[in-house]
Amino acid sequence: MVSTEVGLIAVGAGLAVGLSAIATGLAQSSIGSAAIGVLAEKPEESGKTLLFLVIPETLVIMGFVIAYLLIQKIGG
Repeated sequence: MVSTEVGLIAVGAGLAVGLSAIATGLAQSSIGSAAIGVLAEKPEESGKTLLFLVIPETLVIMGFVIAYLLIQKIGG
């Protein structure tokens, strides 16, 4: 039988990954359209636009780290 504590930890891990992925998608949608506009006018700015697109991905990485730490708490 799974205890309530284990279930809540699993829900928390799922929320950490899911909500961070949604936030990253929302951020990248506006950044992506702006980056395409910049690249249409100044193709030499591709490095900066790529950097701006990668920055929100750290949200998902942090969500995975938090979920991993929560799942480790279940196993330990």
